[in-house]
Amino acid sequence: MQNITKPIYGGQAVVEGVMFAGKAHSVTAIRRKDRSIEYFHVPRHTNPTLAFLKKIPFIRGIVAMIEASANGAKHLQFASERYELDQNDEAPQEEKTHPSKLSIVLGVAVVGVLSFLFAKTIFTLVPVFLAAFLKPLFPTKMAQIFVEGMFKLALLLAYIYFISLTPLIKRVFQYHGAEHKVINAFEAGLPLTVENVQRSSRLHYRCGSSFILFTVIVGVFVYMFVPTDPLWLRVMNRLALIPVVLGISFEVLQFTNKLRDVPVLRWLGYPGLWLQLLTTKEPTDDQVEVAIASFQELLRLEENMEIEKKSCSVTI
Repeated sequence: MQNITKPIYGGQAVVEGVMFAGKAHSVTAIRRKDRSIEYFHVPRHTNPTLAFLKKIPFIRGIVAMIEASANGAKHLQFASERYELDQNDEAPQEEKTHPSKLSIVLGVAVVGVLSFLFAKTIFTLVPVFLAAFLKPLFPTKMAQIFVEGMFKLALLLAYIYFISLTPLIKRVFQYHGAEHKVINAFEAGLPLTVENVQRSSRLHYRCGSSFILFTVIVGVFVYMFVPTDPLWLRVMNRLALIPVVLGISFEVLQFTNKLRDVPVLRWLGYPGLWLQLLTTKEPTDDQVEVAIASFQELLRLEENMEIEKKSCSVTI
């Protein structure tokens, strides 16, 4: 059973590594080509406005996703630039980041958010036009919404399947599995050894893959309340409803996670877990070692922060 007293940590697979995020820090560990492990640490600064928005249901999901996309983009850039270097290649990172650190961070954050929104727009609109093309066969509103949802699901599954065939993405999916295994082992209270982590499941209820699938399911129900004709209006309301679908899907994801230990109701989260069979792969022991190293470094930073807070309060 999940230990509810444990803090909640999130994660993300990157090129040859794993990123984990906690309350005040995010850490990436990658395996470089010389077999060494390198770390990348980004403090998480609390913005009062964002902190307030993340407490509001349906809005908090959108804010959390934009924030995660921006933060994740920084870690992805680090991993992509550093994993092929050996121990003698330390200077390039310093030279590239020191002169214009702020502009680089902002640029990467914007690219991450825009990439997410662009992909979501494409996966939303392409099924609309495909369903409209088949309108002579499926003329009713309900049939159009259902066909649109089926196209969206088929497009999603096909995309994930075909990119998983490439060697690079396959390894990223293995690190994705390693990330889930570490979180599952931690939440089960197991010592974070390679053996314990490898015995843990590579599937997790809070995974972003589950969230993506929920956007397809939630969209089918949300679209029932808006017209499908004419086509231009259908396109406009699909674009306008993207934040609504994302916000509701996030709440569904959180709801299914809370029910993960409840018999029968845990099945509500199973569709998302089934999708993770595509987006995660069984990792090697080496990959699990990197994921453990990343998570333990995050725990160390988070614990040090708590110690410093206690020391400051005692001093005052």
